[in-house]
Amino acid sequence: MSEDRFADVGRGIRLCYRETGDGPPLVLVAGLGQQLLSWPAGFVDLLAGRGYRVITFDNRDAGLSTHADYRPPSLGAILAGRTPAHAYHLGDLARDTTGLLDALELPSAHLVGASMGGMIAQTVAAHHPDRVRTLTSIMSTTGARFVGRPRLSTWALMAAKPPRTREEAGDRAVRLFRHIGSHGYPFDEPGVRARATAAWDRDHSAAGVGRQLAAIYASGDRTGELRQVRVPTLVVHGDRDRMVHPSGGRMTQRTIAGSRLVVLPGLGHDCPAGVWPRLVDLIADHARAEADDVAA
Repeated sequence: MSEDRFADVGRGIRLCYRETGDGPPLVLVAGLGQQLLSWPAGFVDLLAGRGYRVITFDNRDAGLSTHADYRPPSLGAILAGRTPAHAYHLGDLARDTTGLLDALELPSAHLVGASMGGMIAQTVAAHHPDRVRTLTSIMSTTGARFVGRPRLSTWALMAAKPPRTREEAGDRAVRLFRHIGSHGYPFDEPGVRARATAAWDRDHSAAGVGRQLAAIYASGDRTGELRQVRVPTLVVHGDRDRMVHPSGGRMTQRTIAGSRLVVLPGLGHDCPAGVWPRLVDLIADHARAEADDVAA
């Protein structure tokens, strides 16, 4: 297992990251409330085996990275657009990502983001295109109203009281991912529980999730800025996603010029082992096509 390392990325933010493999850098950006552990080790190893230096990291307010110290707004305030003036937004999380590239002395990298991580990677591509070799946006959306929204049943699960113990963290993760996960693939309850309890051991502060969710909603509709994205872009979405409706992926593809959409049957809002070979092929082939274009 790769070891935890730390990098100062500017503006008082310190990120925890891990590296696996050698080759062109490929950065995996995690989703809402997720740690670098959300990328299963077997999936990371498959990508590394395709010849990439795979970098995973905890976004700010998750895992072992810097946590903000202000109280997160309530869910009602977030949905109503009432967030503190000093709160961060997706642009700040994007700058954290480029700051990590700076700390690792990487001029650019392939960016792969899932869910909120897809939003962060999209924002990097829009504002810092020279840092992005290719963009792969997975199970994500543009922030446009009425697309990519969670089901009401998903909101109900997200609004539940945060876990108070390691065991409760595992139970909550199992309930959530049974609902939003890939109903077209076998459900790996032991794996879900193991990642959730390992994440609890690293960090079990619930406030960061609220601040990250506020950052998403404070960033609003990003359609205009995504129309400016010119980096090679692959959009991947599952047709069974109850967290980010598949309309979010379709809107992303329509918004980013020249992008390609792949809809994976049976995939929900997770990364089950059954989809790893297909997803790794998609990411690696997309990255390799950019390298071939540069070499031509």
